[in-house]
Amino acid sequence: MNIRESAEDYLEMILMLAETKGEVRSIDIAAGLGVSKPSVSVAMKRLREDGYIQMDQNSLITLTESGLTIARKVYNRHKTITRFLVQLGVDEATAKEDACKIEHDLSPATFEAIQRHTLPWND
Repeated sequence: MNIRESAEDYLEMILMLAETKGEVRSIDIAAGLGVSKPSVSVAMKRLREDGYIQMDQNSLITLTESGLTIARKVYNRHKTITRFLVQLGVDEATAKEDACKIEHDLSPATFEAIQRHTLPWND
């Protein structure tokens, strides 16, 4: 499954918004990613054409099974890398930002090593 990094970011944001807000609109995606609404419109059109999202008559956005699979994978990588960086002593805000930058570029072997050395959150 080869998908552009920006598409992964959009799918991850849709998942995060769905979990926190229950419904997802383009305006929320734009705010969450810090991009323009026209940029979101272009991305949503492409994601819809590629079969990763659906939009209903009220412009609510939902992930398809394939979109959800990718979004969960990226979101899991993001959360794991964030947790790892926090455990190294990086403050959480910086860890989240840095995790977003590196989550797409880690090899599977490196990510698996990080997973093995990352403790679960202390919730």
